[in-house]
Amino acid sequence: MIPFSILDLSPITQGSTPADAFAHSRRLAQEAEREGYRRFWLAEHHGMKGIASAATAVVIAHVAAGTRTIRVGSGGIMLPNHSPLVIAEQFGTLAALYPDRIDLGLGRAPGTDMRTAQALRRNMEASANNFPNDVIELQTLLGPAQGDHGLIAIPGQDSNVPIWLLGSSHYSAHLAGMLGLPFAFASHFAPDMLLSALEIYRERFQPSAHLDKPHAMVGIMGVAADTDDEAAYLFTSMQQSFAALRRNARGQFPPPVASMDGLWSADERIFVDHAMTYAVVGGPETIRRKLEAFLALTAADELIVSMPIFDMGARLRSVRLFAEARRALAGGGQAASSAA
Repeated sequence: MIPFSILDLSPITQGSTPADAFAHSRRLAQEAEREGYRRFWLAEHHGMKGIASAATAVVIAHVAAGTRTIRVGSGGIMLPNHSPLVIAEQFGTLAALYPDRIDLGLGRAPGTDMRTAQALRRNMEASANNFPNDVIELQTLLGPAQGDHGLIAIPGQDSNVPIWLLGSSHYSAHLAGMLGLPFAFASHFAPDMLLSALEIYRERFQPSAHLDKPHAMVGIMGVAADTDDEAAYLFTSMQQSFAALRRNARGQFPPPVASMDGLWSADERIFVDHAMTYAVVGGPETIRRKLEAFLALTAADELIVSMPIFDMGARLRSVRLFAEARRALAGGGQAASSAA
C-alpha cells in the first residue's frame, strides 16, 4: 500500500495562540510518526490569522526536533517570495541538523494576498516567471560543489535535500516532468486539473539524477471519526473557514457547528463543496471506501492528508483512523512494516 503523509498549516484555533499551534503541530507529527506516516509537511502562508506556519523553515526545525524518524518538510515553500540562496541556506541548515529527514517542496504561488506579497520585498511577476530558473539554481546550490563559480550555500552545498514541485495546475506538472522531479498536486483544495496534471506529468517525465520514473503525490482534506455524523460535524470547521476565505474574512480557525445553515450563502456552499470534491470525511468504513476509490482513480504513489479539525484530541484520533484505514487497504499487518 502506498505511503500516507500529513500536511499541516499549524492552525491557530479560536481562543488559542501561535505557541499553542506550534505545540499542536509537533504533537500531531509525533502521532503521525508512531502510526507509520512517511512525511509531515508544513505550508508557507502569510497574513492569515488562522495559520502560524509563515516562517516555515523555523516550524520545520521545531517539528523535526520533537520527532525521530518521520521526514519533515515544506508543502511548500513559495519560491517567488524568496531568493534561492536563502532557501538553500535554510534547508541546508535543516539537513545538517536532521540528516536524511528533510524535504523541500516548492510552490509558485505567493501564498498570500498581493499586498502582503509586495511587503515580502519580491517582484512577484518577475519572480513567478523566473520560477524554473530559480528551481534549477536551488538544485545547484544544494548539490555537489561545481567548482569556483562564486556562489555557494553554506550550509547547503552537497546536502542534496530532495526537491518536490507542488502545483494546482498544469504548469508545475510540465516542469516537474521536464526536470525529472517528484510532483505533488494540491487536489485537497483545487480538484479541477488533478487527473490531467497527473497525465501530463507522467507522459512528459524525463528521468534525471534525482528520479528514474515519475513519482506523484496527491492531496486530500481528511476528517475521520468514529461515525459519519461525528466526522461531518468536525468538518464544519473547514467549511466555515473556506466560506470565510471566499468573502475575504480571514480569522482564526473556528470550532465546529451543528449546522452550516445561515453561515454560508448558496454561492459559498457551491464554492466550498467544489473545492472539497475529493475530501474524505466519515467513519472508518466510509473513509476506507473513499480512499480506495480515490487511490484507484489517481494511481498515486503517495497520499498526503490535511486534517482541518478544531479539537486536538479529535485531530489525533483522525490520524489514527486514517492509519488504520491504510492498513486495512493493505490487507492487515503487512502495511505497518512497510509504512516508512
